[in-house]
Amino acid sequence: MLILASSSIYRKELLSRIIEDYQIEIPDIDESKYDHEDAKTSAIRLALEKAEKIALTLPDNFIIGADQTAESNHIQINKPNNYEEAFDQLKKLSGKDVSFYSAICLICKSKKIKYEYVSEVNVKYKNLSENEIESYLKYEKPYGCLGCIKSEGLGISLLEKASSDDPTAIIGLPLIALSKMLKNSGIKLKSEQR
Repeated sequence: MLILASSSIYRKELLSRIIEDYQIEIPDIDESKYDHEDAKTSAIRLALEKAEKIALTLPDNFIIGADQTAESNHIQINKPNNYEEAFDQLKKLSGKDVSFYSAICLICKSKKIKYEYVSEVNVKYKNLSENEIESYLKYEKPYGCLGCIKSEGLGISLLEKASSDDPTAIIGLPLIALSKMLKNSGIKLKSEQR
């Protein structure tokens, strides 16, 4: 059985694009960042911790762990919890370059399978006025979204540019890399089941 170790509805929607049958288990881990840990290192560590937590009780299953972090000017960005935090974050990110790191891992303990991958998405935020920020937040309410970006919605309009090796990475689950991992592990994608 394939298990997605995540509570994210966005990751569930993404995985459903390529896989028909899977389960969701929510890993309960401490997602605190370590001192002096860069965003890329945090992302892969947390993705692996999530998968390994679920694998403790389900070692014969294939577990997907995922995490996303971001940084600007070597400072990690946190997810805003409310309007005030989101407004402050967007004011700080206005006109700035930000690197998002979407990490995934696929493990199966009993088969000794372990794949890891980090996709980097580099974006530049537009110069945002306070009115633009306020309107966006009232419409989208991106609380709990890293960098206040719901790129699958109106959030994409906040960006001047974005570059990545995988367009799904900014949403939090790089499907190109994950598809390869699943295929290498003998797990059939939807496109192979017809």
